[in-house]
Amino acid sequence: MGTDTHARSASPTASLTAEIQRVLARVDAHAARSDDTRSGAPERAPAVTGPGIAPLDALVTCFGLTPFERDLVLLTAAHELEPTASARCAAASGDPERAYPTFSLALAALDEPHWSALTPVAPLRRWRIVEQTDESSLTTSRLRLDERILHFLLGSPYLDARLHGQLRRTPVPDALTPSYDLAASRLAEGWTTAMLVEVTGGDLRSRADIAAAAAARSGLGLYSMSAEDIPTEPVERDRFARLWQREAILLPSALLVEAGELERDQRAATEAFLAGVAVPAVVSSEDPLRSERSYGARVAVPRLDDEEQLALWTGEFEDVGLERGELRSLVAQFQLPPHVVRSAAAAVRRRLPDEDELDAAGLAWRAGLDEARIGMDELGRRIAPQAGWDDLVLHERQTNVLREIVAHVRQRATVHQEWGFGDTLRRGLGVTAMFAGGSGTGKTLAAEVMAKELGLDLFVIDLSQVVSKYIGETEKNLRRVFDAAERGGALLLFDEADALFGKRSEVKDSHDRYANLEVSYLLMRMEAYRGLAILTTNMKKALDTAFLRRIRFVVDFPFPAEHERAEIWRRVLPPQAPLKDIAPELLAQLTVAGGSIRNIALSGAFLAAEEGDFLQMRHMLAAARTEYLKLERSLTPTEVRGWV
Repeated sequence: MGTDTHARSASPTASLTAEIQRVLARVDAHAARSDDTRSGAPERAPAVTGPGIAPLDALVTCFGLTPFERDLVLLTAAHELEPTASARCAAASGDPERAYPTFSLALAALDEPHWSALTPVAPLRRWRIVEQTDESSLTTSRLRLDERILHFLLGSPYLDARLHGQLRRTPVPDALTPSYDLAASRLAEGWTTAMLVEVTGGDLRSRADIAAAAAARSGLGLYSMSAEDIPTEPVERDRFARLWQREAILLPSALLVEAGELERDQRAATEAFLAGVAVPAVVSSEDPLRSERSYGARVAVPRLDDEEQLALWTGEFEDVGLERGELRSLVAQFQLPPHVVRSAAAAVRRRLPDEDELDAAGLAWRAGLDEARIGMDELGRRIAPQAGWDDLVLHERQTNVLREIVAHVRQRATVHQEWGFGDTLRRGLGVTAMFAGGSGTGKTLAAEVMAKELGLDLFVIDLSQVVSKYIGETEKNLRRVFDAAERGGALLLFDEADALFGKRSEVKDSHDRYANLEVSYLLMRMEAYRGLAILTTNMKKALDTAFLRRIRFVVDFPFPAEHERAEIWRRVLPPQAPLKDIAPELLAQLTVAGGSIRNIALSGAFLAAEEGDFLQMRHMLAAARTEYLKLERSLTPTEVRGWV
């Protein structure tokens, strides 16, 4: 018990108080103007030692303070902590109005004084340890100890309040996958040769997890900030940089700078801030930054292979009751970062007790879809698949090809991994298809049917909106789409492929050459994509055959024959609709594709509902006229013969 009491008494506060009393004794000696005292008798008291002095010693060591600067810090601390300090300072200065520490008092009363201690580049002012209330009076103005430094000396570390809102603490992950763990080790190793390291790729959270683990291995905490919060004005940026570097030393901690898409001025400010960094920092970005600054290490977030993904899913879902085959199906479909897999597992555990329709495997699949679609909604139009095979009216040969495509997607884990085709073929394993046909012939509907069959999201990407006239922008836009889609293997339908494809094999100018590069990049990403990627075109004959050879499946969607149009009419008219004398065989005389048939049926239903009458052929006739106006066509007598 006695030992514990003694340990508590040797606290930072008690030790700091002893040191303050020693410095105030020098002030008292100066006040007495005693020749004996000023000559050094009594001897200068030795610094207090013990576990409690660690914060003061750390301050001295980290910032390279001289013995005089150390005592000056203690003198300013005394004014905040010792009630008698003000009177003793006034007595020593000989001026009752100067009841506070000044530089002139320090020079006169403390040991080993030197004028350079208060220059702007010296540690006390450079690191804002001690501040002057009036910089116009260098020697006589009051010296004040920075509040953050005072609390540090008292053993109460915290992030400087002036940095709140810009910085946030980044927690260390509980566990890392082996490949992430290796990346963290490489990042930590990089700090041994340079203050700046870089982590790229993956998502923001994955980069932060790796950086936090690297910092922990280096004995550091980690704080994060957005590059957009770095001040663009040089004076403010320098003030921020000094405050942070001081915090990095006191805490100690490293800084993670999240660099995304930046405007020109903000990018310049970020580069200037990083160029002056003198404490451990890590830059986090999707792509490596262009910088003349040397990096201790540049680490890319690794992509987890199937076995590592399987181990991750197995560990996170071990208490949910999934079979190994179900886990393999999830791994084959979803390429999710570890933190997202953990989030999906937590969602399954929450929902499972109250779920009546889906089992654990179904919930896990739904959770995977929910997590994977994050980030995709802003890149394309998501269609919730509702249509089934019965909704398609196609020739049997086209339907068979569509089912074959589904089999390629569904069984790729078996064929690629278990049967070993992935090792022997290596490239071009992505399932790619082209749907060729006129507008309204069922291309999007077929993609929706396949998405429902596979249990996937369908995202329609309008290529005309992706293609850019600026060099490199098209590839950048396509990369964003594929990188986001890789998480869940969504079914990607690239609409209006004619905006990008064409007869480009003959290069006549730089535009053709870059168009070729854009097409090649799209096909390369499609071939490497883990999901199903489909292109649609209205002009198959205009496409270069060299490009077509790189597409695994090409499905033609011909204009429907009359008997097929009649079948489409039967399927679009709901059984509960109040029909009267509606004849699908007569409606099939209209030479329009399935898209227009659906429009006419729906418009006719609204006209009938507005009249409060049965849906009749006269309503279909009015709706057909409106549709034909849109198509810039005229109804012929043959098309409406026998209608009314």
